[in-house]
Amino acid sequence: MDSKRCIIHVDMDAFYAAVEVRDDPSLEGKPLVIGSLPHERGVVATCSYEARVFGVRSGMSIKQAYRLCPHGIYMHPNFSKYVEASRRFHEIWEIYTDLVEYVSLDEGYLDVSRSAHLFGGAANIGRDIKARTLEKVGLTCSVGIGYGMMSAKIASEEDKPDGFFEIADAEALNKLIIDRNVRIIYGIGAQTANLLEKSGIFTVRDILANESRVKNLLGKHGSGVVALANGVDSRRVATRAKSKSIGREHTFQENIHDFEYLRDALRVIAKGLSFKIRMKGMACKTVTIKVTFADMRQITRSKSKGKIDTTAEIFAIASELLDKIERRPVRLVGISLSGFDVEPAEQISLFGGSNEAQMKKDALENVMLRLQHKYGLEKILTAREKLAYKNIGGYEIDEDSFNKRI
Repeated sequence: MDSKRCIIHVDMDAFYAAVEVRDDPSLEGKPLVIGSLPHERGVVATCSYEARVFGVRSGMSIKQAYRLCPHGIYMHPNFSKYVEASRRFHEIWEIYTDLVEYVSLDEGYLDVSRSAHLFGGAANIGRDIKARTLEKVGLTCSVGIGYGMMSAKIASEEDKPDGFFEIADAEALNKLIIDRNVRIIYGIGAQTANLLEKSGIFTVRDILANESRVKNLLGKHGSGVVALANGVDSRRVATRAKSKSIGREHTFQENIHDFEYLRDALRVIAKGLSFKIRMKGMACKTVTIKVTFADMRQITRSKSKGKIDTTAEIFAIASELLDKIERRPVRLVGISLSGFDVEPAEQISLFGGSNEAQMKKDALENVMLRLQHKYGLEKILTAREKLAYKNIGGYEIDEDSFNKRI
């Protein structure tokens, strides 16, 4: 797998139909068609794999579907159920990266280029997504792993339903699709395929053998088609708009005079924030503390430096900023992080390099992250962190006053 780019495509299997079967097991194994009813005008939204055996497909008119499969079970869609299921497995995807493109309720791309190493690689993430989706949502999905968006999409379609497939590089992609129809290439629809076929170009191999002709036939679009046929895919996962900061805060039941107690709260908050951004493969440049005094006067103090992502780094800056405020009773304290890196972070090498001690330290941090992810944030603590958690009564940190999403 290309170390610089790693894309996962997740596609739920016959999504609407699968939700209906999950909620009514008596439908299992039967040809189920979701969309309009046979006597209505309309199309097929989706159908079970049992219905697809008879030629039924999404987008087909319901009349045609009924002619092909008159003994099928026809149902109207229940979108409230589908939206809720979608929300639940989207939450699973977001465990692994903030770089997610939601193509539809049941399909999306994840760019795990900078976070895959935290979970033991993209393959582990893919299998984990499948297992979690089945366990927590009761549905199966097909997962494709690629070095770009097209390769990931093709991979997810290779072994449906409940599939898992990986395309490591352009050579593997070429070997897989070289003799397939041109429509395997992203951006080639029915009309474009028809135009190419009229010129004797039917397969990916034909595109590669006639690159100039393809470019002439398709104009500006032709260069992109040729590039994709050669396995060159530079498209980026189109994520939703990102907030500029992420933060957490703690409101005390009684006003606090002891600044060492406040420092313990900052230590707990710093740990939670570090865990959140490092699990997404991110780092920030600015740490801000927020303090609300007993009289409700609120202040913020900030400091910026290079890459900041560990608990120790966040806490050290927050503690330094706390030392600079006046000693008065405090009712709330919080930390926010901003100035996030937008480029993939370098993966850690455990061998050689000019700063071997730092590499070992970073490697240990990653081991801790994996353990925290597996067993829970409060289960893996240093002695000082255990005392901090005990002092503030556990990990009860609010996020309401800061943006919740990176």
